[in-house]
Amino acid sequence: MRPGYSKVAVVEDDPPVLTDICKAIERAEDMELVDSATNFVSGKQLVANGGFDVLVCDLGLPDGDGTNLIKMASERQNKIDIMVLTMFADHQKVLNAIRAGARGYLLKDQPLENCVDAIREIRAGGSPISPIIARLVLKQLQPQSRPEDQLAEALSNRELETLNLLSRGFSYSESAEIMNISAHTVATYVKHIYRKLEVNSRAEAVFEASNRGILGR
Repeated sequence: MRPGYSKVAVVEDDPPVLTDICKAIERAEDMELVDSATNFVSGKQLVANGGFDVLVCDLGLPDGDGTNLIKMASERQNKIDIMVLTMFADHQKVLNAIRAGARGYLLKDQPLENCVDAIREIRAGGSPISPIIARLVLKQLQPQSRPEDQLAEALSNRELETLNLLSRGFSYSESAEIMNISAHTVATYVKHIYRKLEVNSRAEAVFEASNRGILGR
């Protein structure tokens, strides 16, 4: 294998996301897609087969926890680089994935083309990580002087209702119908949520709210 060339395997249960990642990898001249899996069972076989330098792995698989696949892959071949690509996770899942052997942690709300650059970064010895995840890890190392949900302006009941619906996968229009309001009003609530939680995307908002213990109230 020529220097700088990476063999990549992907475990991802969302077909459109998997297709986009695989196409991005296949377009890269310095990478080769060697295998892919859509669930935990096929992911175990992928790990057992080996033959890859980088494993891109989702955590929320329909039939198991991707963290266990990360641990299996890390124990089987400790020289591989493992990167998590997920929608969102609570702080414990983040830490568990890192402890299991993940060296990068990205959220799916960013352009999936960025995944290719992240693979290059991780192969060069870096640790690509979404900003919201980096902030979470840093918080684990800092003393907490007050409850997390007091660190930002409180969300209103309607904003909490909106965030809960979005966290369950509903679109703006579907949330608007459920709440009996306009989609424009939902968009306004979302802007307020982003400002108060100091985030820039749905995934980050759900992640931050989960971490602060205010989601689901």
